Amino acid sequence: MKNVTVVGAGLMGLGIAQIFAARYYSVTVQDISIAALDRMPETIARIGDLLGNDPETSRRIRTTTDLGQAVGQADLVIEAAAEKLEVKQSIFSVFEKRAPGEAILASNTSVIPISQIAVPVTDKRRVMGMHFWNPPYLVPLVEVVEIPETGHLERDRIMQLLTSVGQEPVLVRRDIPGFIGNRLQHALKREAIALVANGICDAETVDRVIKLGFGSRLGVIGTLEQSDMVGLNLTLDIHNVVIPDLDVTQGPHPYLQQLVAAGHLGMKTGKGFYEWTEERAEAVRERLKTFLARQAEGRRELSSDHQHGQERT
Repeated sequence: MKNVTVVGAGLMGLGIAQIFAARYYSVTVQDISIAALDRMPETIARIGDLLGNDPETSRRIRTTTDLGQAVGQADLVIEAAAEKLEVKQSIFSVFEKRAPGEAILASNTSVIPISQIAVPVTDKRRVMGMHFWNPPYLVPLVEVVEIPETGHLERDRIMQLLTSVGQEPVLVRRDIPGFIGNRLQHALKREAIALVANGICDAETVDRVIKLGFGSRLGVIGTLEQSDMVGLNLTLDIHNVVIPDLDVTQGPHPYLQQLVAAGHLGMKTGKGFYEWTEERAEAVRERLKTFLARQAEGRRELSSDHQHGQERT
């Protein structure tokens, strides 16, 4: 694979484009918004400054508003457009008509089943999900989602490709809404919202418990590893008490619906679960970016040490 096309010039799309351009792939980014495409060099340069990448990376990325032209010579196409099924299906219908017959067609959707997105495509062996996490240049995980028709050869090529550009692919064997990560994340979020809505605690307390409690170890030991470590008999005893009392609201929690209906959408409106000033919001964004950048640097150092160790061996 030499030519990669990314459809969508938002933060996710440009982040994905940067990953491949930094590894010297020829990258095309398509978007209907000229303004979004015009921001590409600045965004890529900012990512490069953060990671210490080649400042010429953006020169390996071309942009266009023409979707058919963008995919015409692609070996891999990654759709990173709006999270709306009808939008994604319309884009995949163009892939079907204009992309080369052997091009891999992937969607970066975070929750929509790939089989629904792939409806317009006749040859579905080359269709799969490639769910990058935000920001993709700092969070290495990619969920590769196969549908029943996905070819094993095509799937394995993508897993190898992602590994070669420094990502950490995992295989999702069944195409279900939310895949793995977002199902886990939003199960936690549902209970967190219920705790606040029921007056058990406020939003800040929920987040302190997560960050200072079990969250501090999640990067080192996974949930099921931890269950095995403490013993499944203890896990079962805890579940017998806790599981029957967890929130089982069908659909989005009414408390969340009320906040949205009132226009309290979070940082962008100044109020959500918290009250936000622009300074406070920027401090949180900077804290997250700095933390993720340090983690990414640590992974690069470990990888470099491992490689040098192999060379000495």
